[in-house]
Amino acid sequence: MAKKAGGRLISSAGLVNYYESEDKRAVHINPVAVIVVTVAISVFILVLNLFT
Repeated sequence: MAKKAGGRLISSAGLVNYYESEDKRAVHINPVAVIVVTVAISVFILVLNLFT
């Protein structure tokens, strides 16, 4: 068998590694708040559809 040059993992297939970094300027939103707002908007749209 031919020897592979480079020694890189073939399984990575060009995927990019992302590292979490804590950015102080970034907007942080609680995941629960996102779900609550989504449900509230959905209920609001359903109520509007009932009146039309």
